[in-house]
Amino acid sequence: MLELMKALFAEEEGQGMTEYGLILGLIAIAAVAALGFVGDDLVSTFNNIIDELPGTAGETVD
Repeated sequence: MLELMKALFAEEEGQGMTEYGLILGLIAIAAVAALGFVGDDLVSTFNNIIDELPGTAGETVD
């Protein structure tokens, strides 16, 4: 029984996928936070670019 318990705690199968999942989750959270901070500035920048393009007068990004 003791050997079975040792084997269960030493088993590392699936550990790599869990780590990749956690990293992916952290990257997604960081991306959402970054877009939240620069979202308004980004929309303003795109609207300025649209204003400078020929044939796009009066159009804006929502």
